[in-house]
Amino acid sequence: MPGPRVFVSRRIFPEVIQRLAQGCQVSMWEDPMPPPRAALLAQVADCDGLFATITERVDGELMAAAPRLRVVSNMAVGYDNVDVAEATRRGILVGNTPGVLTETTADLAFALLLAAARRVAEGDRAVRQGAWRTWDPMGWLGYDIHGATLGIVGLGRIGLEVAKRARGFGMHILYHSRQRRPEAEAQYNLTYCADLDTLLRQADFVTLHVPLNKETHYLVGAEQLRQMKPTAILVNTARGSVVDQRALYEALRDGVIAAAGLDVMEQEPVPLDDPLLTLPNCVVTPHIGSASVATRRRMAEMATDNLLAALGGQPMLSCVNPAVARY
Repeated sequence: MPGPRVFVSRRIFPEVIQRLAQGCQVSMWEDPMPPPRAALLAQVADCDGLFATITERVDGELMAAAPRLRVVSNMAVGYDNVDVAEATRRGILVGNTPGVLTETTADLAFALLLAAARRVAEGDRAVRQGAWRTWDPMGWLGYDIHGATLGIVGLGRIGLEVAKRARGFGMHILYHSRQRRPEAEAQYNLTYCADLDTLLRQADFVTLHVPLNKETHYLVGAEQLRQMKPTAILVNTARGSVVDQRALYEALRDGVIAAAGLDVMEQEPVPLDDPLLTLPNCVVTPHIGSASVATRRRMAEMATDNLLAALGGQPMLSCVNPAVARY
């Protein structure tokens, strides 16, 4: 008998598709760009499972268009692209891929911190444009990382890995999080800040590692940026809408803070006329926090494991709404 129907919304590793095809009827979107909305709705119409990524909006409209849908397996840690409440109401399981991209994303956060502090991207552009004329004792001055104070907002898996890396640079580490973590404080010499403003006022570098929800939308806006030091640097590898980008542009333009490193934007891909792209003190990368070969493969494998488990009536490795399960 033919297996359940599965739609894979983006191109992924061939060996992962082969695994899915062993027990499922699989179709995959082959274009490098995400499927247009109408095409996505058409593709899921008769599907039992959806292998989704953050570029697909999985909402009530999509679920209504897919009456057979039993599981959405999101190839990401975050799932703000999925209406989990609506999925739960309809009895649709939602899976995600935490853990497998933790260290890779922490690496990228620290890379952005270094790049913004030491003006790496700005210097590279200058070399390519012929602006490197001589060694200048007052040229391309940046900020030291070693011995500086790092403020981590959100001490989850990724935030903790960033803290571990910061210890190697001899940084003083502050953190603000929903839950205090005394064991981590003792093990990694972290200082807890009960309120965000205290962290912002004291930190030389602020790095964001919170999920996007109603509480964290525009968590960092004009008021918070004004709390930071004029020499401070902001790094965001969480979600673009955690930061008010208009306020950030004005803060960077006016010297309220020194620089920023962003891997995520409110609109992705970022429009070429976004004012942040005009600033030399803003480093922007194209949402590559998990973009290593090994990590993206592990993410695809975990999303596949989640999908096959749910379709087979077994517990998912990571389920966002386990109350829906009927094992």
